[in-house]
Amino acid sequence: MIITGRTRIVGIFGDPVHHSLSPVIQNAAFEAAGLDFAYVPFRVHPGDDLKSATESVLALNLRGVNITIPHKVGVMEYLDEIDPHARAVGAVNTVVNENGELKGYNTDGLGYVRSLVESVGFEVKGKRVVMAGAGGAARSILYALLSEGPASVVVANRSVDKARKLIEEFAEGAEGEFAKTLGSVEVTSATLDTAFLATGADGADLVVNTTSLGMDSNPPLDITLSGLNSGAVVSDIVYSPLETPLLATARALSFAVHDGLSMLIAQGAVGFELWTGAKAPVDAMRQAAEALLGVVGNRR
Repeated sequence: MIITGRTRIVGIFGDPVHHSLSPVIQNAAFEAAGLDFAYVPFRVHPGDDLKSATESVLALNLRGVNITIPHKVGVMEYLDEIDPHARAVGAVNTVVNENGELKGYNTDGLGYVRSLVESVGFEVKGKRVVMAGAGGAARSILYALLSEGPASVVVANRSVDKARKLIEEFAEGAEGEFAKTLGSVEVTSATLDTAFLATGADGADLVVNTTSLGMDSNPPLDITLSGLNSGAVVSDIVYSPLETPLLATARALSFAVHDGLSMLIAQGAVGFELWTGAKAPVDAMRQAAEALLGVVGNRR
């Protein structure tokens, strides 16, 4: 990569940011697409640093930035415009500098749904979904899933009140096409307890783990999968390890599996396309990420 005065700069704001895969993924994409762009990580402390950093996007004529923890909510007050999806979710993870105006988007849920189609050919419309978790990642994914018009969604969380509150927030704030779609979906909450883990996924077409269960040394999401519908997909947003115990169990039962790296690549691809206007080279992005993670050639 050769950086000159013509190179467009994008990056990521977060704290910490050293662990992010995004620089490797996006720079591989720019190279594969033959675009004169470069992606740089910026450690931005909370508080006033975030305001100054956001203003610097304009001052330095950056094309845009990704936003990660802990800034996805705080950055919203410094933007000129926020996409309806991001506003409904209440968080921004991608900012685009459009001729001096900063526009905020949330590509997590969009990337998730897109990766289901591209990775395992799964269409959400009319399907029965079980989602574990009601935290930050779950918000964007749930909104995107509901926007696709599934037959039903069960949100299971250890604190059922948190799951119920998330559902109520979306229902109360629903507008336009989302409100119409949501009106046709059966959305319920459940406690992610032993009883639910035993039978809660029975009859589902898609099981989604949005929790940290299964990540590295954490215990797995030990949910019974044998009662899933034929052709069901089991999905985990965790990508370290790439194949979690949940996905290993699903694979052993011959269900299609959808790993967390697929979502990460797809949401990065949406950001790439917002910044460049070009189609993202997702194969090059995944290859770069797998090489960094040490799973070269392990195409899941």
